[in-house]
This record gives sequence, C-alpha cells and structure tokens, in this order.
Amino acid sequence: MKLLSQFTVIILVAICFTTPTVADSKYPALRDSVDSELQTAFDKALTDYYGTEFWELVKAKKVGLTIADVTNHQRPRVAAVNGDLMLYAASLPKIAILLGAFVQIERGNLVLDSHLRQEMTRMIRKSSNKAATRVLNRVGIAELAEILESDRYRLYDRKYGGGLWVGRDYGGGPVWKRDPLNHISHGASAMQVARWYYLAVTGRLVDPQYQNDLADIMGNPAIKHKFVKGLKDKKDTKIYRKSGTWKNFHADGGVVVHRKNEYIIVGLIEHPEGGEGLSELVVLVDDLMEKMQ
Repeated sequence: MKLLSQFTVIILVAICFTTPTVADSKYPALRDSVDSELQTAFDKALTDYYGTEFWELVKAKKVGLTIADVTNHQRPRVAAVNGDLMLYAASLPKIAILLGAFVQIERGNLVLDSHLRQEMTRMIRKSSNKAATRVLNRVGIAELAEILESDRYRLYDRKYGGGLWVGRDYGGGPVWKRDPLNHISHGASAMQVARWYYLAVTGRLVDPQYQNDLADIMGNPAIKHKFVKGLKDKKDTKIYRKSGTWKNFHADGGVVVHRKNEYIIVGLIEHPEGGEGLSELVVLVDDLMEKMQ
C-alpha cells in the first residue's frame, strides 16, 4: 500500500565515518540548512506518490520525516516534514545507547573489549533487546540521559520538542523516566536522528579512534526490511541504519551511499502499514537525490 510513515531519512557513505578535515565550526546546523528547492521537490514527490492520505497523517501528527543530501559534508541540503515531531520509535533509539557506550569508553568508564563490541553489534544489526539492555545497564540510564541532553550533543533538546530518548530498558523492566516533554519511553524525532547521523558522517559523534568501529557496527544490517528492503535492487548502494517496530509504530533512519550520492534519511510513522511505507519512501528519496544532483 502506498503509505508513508513519520520518519527521517539519512543516507550515509563509508567515507562519512572518516575523521573530519576541517574545524567543527565549518559544519552548519542541519536546522539552518533547509534547501527550498529540495523541500519543494520533496513535497511534490510525496504528493504525487502518496496523495492526500499522506498529508492527512502529517496533520494528525503521525508522520515525521527528515532527509539531508550530505554529498558535500560542509553544505548539507535538508528537507523535512514534521521534523521535530517526537514519536514512539521502538528500537531505533538503540543508536542513543550505542552513542552512550562510546562516550563512556571515551571517559574511561568502559573498555571496548571484544565482548562489549559484540554486544553493541548485536544491539544494532540484529536489534537484540537483551544486548541493548545489557549495554544500557553498563552505560547507565541516567548517564545516557545526561549525554543526550549535553551541550556537546543536544540530541534531546527541549527547545525543539525533545528528540532521542531512552527512558527504560529493552527487557520489559520498569520505566525509569519518560521524556520530559512528550512522556515517551523510547522516542525520537526525525530531525534529531538525522543530526545523529550528520555528526557521525562528519566525524564528530565519537572519538576519531572509534570511527571504524562505529561504521562497522552500523553497516551490514541483519534485518532486511523497511529501507533495506526498498534499496535491495539498487546497485552500488551501502546503507548504515537502525530501524524500530512496535505494533503500529514504525521507524527507520540511516545514511545511504549510492554511487556519488550520500544522503541521510529518517522516517517515523504511526500506521499499521508504515513498514511498507518506509520501503517505498527510501526508493522515492533515492530517485529524488539522483534527479537533484
């Protein structure tokens, strides 16, 4: 069924995980990089493909999307629909736990030994709830919240409606704290997930010595649905991503590298057929990126 979900789409290339060669100040904020031409083309593509049903979901605040052409890392071009809308995102916020682990390693509170690396990899590639819970317990749930709200990352930012949040483990344990603004236990907004990936591709998410580890963990997804399914027939394509599914909530976000194009795509949707909608969305965006070059 032609149906789009709330999401942010991010496409990332392997080279994006290399250490940046310019000062941090050279990378503009994604929020300040909305491109009117890309936004107009994106809106038209969504209308032509999904029709009015999509915009009804947008008005009902059941869809959040963000896409960013990051082929030129210093000049991203962004388009968004409900980019700051925070929704329940199921397993997608495991990327926040991954970040927390790398920060705790950087701080000297964890050691990136083979066991921890395997746990982090299972958490992302296979979306293992058990591995995610074990890694989260080692990071510390309160410590993770502090990292997400820190000035360094601002991946949960009250000024912009929240963003990435992990307020309980993935093992069915009690809620530690729902996010302060929307009261969601595992939440995300498309723009904040896109920011996570933009920090990653420009070498600012983790310490440079862990860039290759980050790229390896995020690549080669074992779950072949949503964005991966949509791109399966696209040759010369690499995707670094994390998805999430729970009942009617569907999410996916990542970086796609297709030939000379690099883009970020994030999508969040609350709809029974949102998973299929995300598969369709990434094809639509990939075609759009080809046309806009």
